[in-house]
Amino acid sequence: MKDNHLLRINLNITVILVIGFALTAVLSYRANYQASLDNIEQVSSLTAEGIYYRLTTRFTKPVNISLTMAHDNLLVRHLTGEARHPEDRAYVETTREYLDTYRKKYGFDSVFLVSTATGRYYNFKGIDRVLTRDNPENTWYFRLMNSDQEYALHVDNDEVRGADNKITVFVNCKVKDSAGRVLGVVGVGIRIDSLKELLKSYEEKYRVTASLISKSGGIEISTTRTGHEKKDWFETYRQEAIRKKILSWNNDSSSLTLWTPTAPLSREKSFIVVRYIPELSWNLVVAQNTGLLISEMRAQLYQTCAILLFVIVVVLVIVTTVIRKFNKRITQLMEERQAFFKKATEQIYDNICEFNITRNCAEQAWTGEYFETLGAKGLPYDQAIRIIAEKQIKKEFREGYLAIFDPRNVMREYAAGNNHLRYDFMISQDGTEYSWTRVDAHVFYSAEDKCIHMVTYRKDIEREKKKELQAVTDEMTGFYTKKATERAICELLFQKPDSGYAFFIFDIDNFKQANDRFGHAFGDICIRTFTAIIRRHFKERAVLGRIGGDEFAAFVPIPDREWAERKAETLSAALCTECLDGPARWRMTASIGVALAPQSGTDFNTLYQNADAALYQVKKRGKNGFSVHDGTAARGF
Repeated sequence: MKDNHLLRINLNITVILVIGFALTAVLSYRANYQASLDNIEQVSSLTAEGIYYRLTTRFTKPVNISLTMAHDNLLVRHLTGEARHPEDRAYVETTREYLDTYRKKYGFDSVFLVSTATGRYYNFKGIDRVLTRDNPENTWYFRLMNSDQEYALHVDNDEVRGADNKITVFVNCKVKDSAGRVLGVVGVGIRIDSLKELLKSYEEKYRVTASLISKSGGIEISTTRTGHEKKDWFETYRQEAIRKKILSWNNDSSSLTLWTPTAPLSREKSFIVVRYIPELSWNLVVAQNTGLLISEMRAQLYQTCAILLFVIVVVLVIVTTVIRKFNKRITQLMEERQAFFKKATEQIYDNICEFNITRNCAEQAWTGEYFETLGAKGLPYDQAIRIIAEKQIKKEFREGYLAIFDPRNVMREYAAGNNHLRYDFMISQDGTEYSWTRVDAHVFYSAEDKCIHMVTYRKDIEREKKKELQAVTDEMTGFYTKKATERAICELLFQKPDSGYAFFIFDIDNFKQANDRFGHAFGDICIRTFTAIIRRHFKERAVLGRIGGDEFAAFVPIPDREWAERKAETLSAALCTECLDGPARWRMTASIGVALAPQSGTDFNTLYQNADAALYQVKKRGKNGFSVHDGTAARGF
């Protein structure tokens, strides 16, 4: 009693200290965190506005100058007369001087003119090259010529001699005559270095990332990327969830602001500010991540923890000393109780095991002994059950067994409120003869070690399964009954909803004719012949069912649509056969309707209706054939 009283006193002291500290820390953390989020929103919005106005000022001039040159009547007349001066040096010099005048006057890094008639690329130094379609570096020119745009921007390396292939933002404008014919493309170029420096100054000062992205999501300009590298902003920063929202923003009078979803493990998120720049048809994206903020706040939290750590440690040492003595006795009592429980339950169950799911290991001595008999001594739980599956469990049940009793799945099920797991499968002790076994697992939280535990009970259910099989099997054909067929298909769809399946419905054409002419006994022979052919054409994993008097179904995993069509074609030919019974002869054919999952549905009722619709199309065409539902309608063969 004295020990219990001392334990309660020490525990109460510890709890009070921990709760007091936790409440203070949590409230302080939340208040500081929310204030910091508000600050991030303000700083990011102001930063985006600052960059936006600096960029629009920087780009307004080159866009306007390019448009001015494109509408210059003097340039139009000059370009129209190019054909009359194919080798005239004076013509080339006049063009060069025109372009160089604009370059010097406005301080551009590049000024150029491309002639549609000759493909010549003029710049402020003369003729630099001739553009051809077979050169991938000229894609920008032919893309603009094939579009309806009057002008366009693109980021590329400057191929002009002496430009050292520096990355440049080009403003390209079409030059048209009075009739609207495109005579060429004129434009200017701005080195991207200065724009990078602008973005870098804001990033370093305000701890944000700033990027200019195109309407396709590509990074045109950032401190680390350019449009020449063809990098997608949303892939680079893992923000696919907000792609549509950002790329659809084209309001040039206000900003789009949003918080990205919180990362599941790090709990980081980003505040995004988007400004549309109509002169460029680009979006300015300014983002600030909470990662640094969280790191700083955690550091503050750790400092606060250090201050109170000494007091808590002293208390815990005292409490631990008392608890160890107490636990030693409790553990002894628990082992005695578990041994008694094991002995009692083994009279009902074939095998009982206990596992520590949190620590991924066997919990009790008898569980370790069981693992040892199977060659899994000392192995973690997840590895040991794989050895059990390989040595004892029939192949088609191994995947389901491992999926259900995998420690990650056990934890998920327990977190979802399910503390009971069950799996029926076939097991063998000698690797040759298999019998049905059921494992029931009870999952619970142990306050003693603060871990999730699982106790499994294995029981032989061979008799039970035989009765179940008789109840769900059609006596004449060995196929599932209609209800059993539906349950089996629903179970497959639930276990692997993303896999591809084919739902076949078979109908014996004019079956009433066979019954009327030769009697029901002959009709039964026809049905057995019909189902035997179907069974031969499907593997064990197919679900075969009788869903009507002369109507049957098959549900099978498939690799692709072509496989299903080939299988339907093969079956249609195979089922076209003659039934014989003494002098009685009847030519049997079949109509087959097929629905594919997930294209034509992901649940039993939808797939059944669509397969039946495909079957109806076959009968409408005259029977003896097959039809595949393609998701909207049936396509017959």
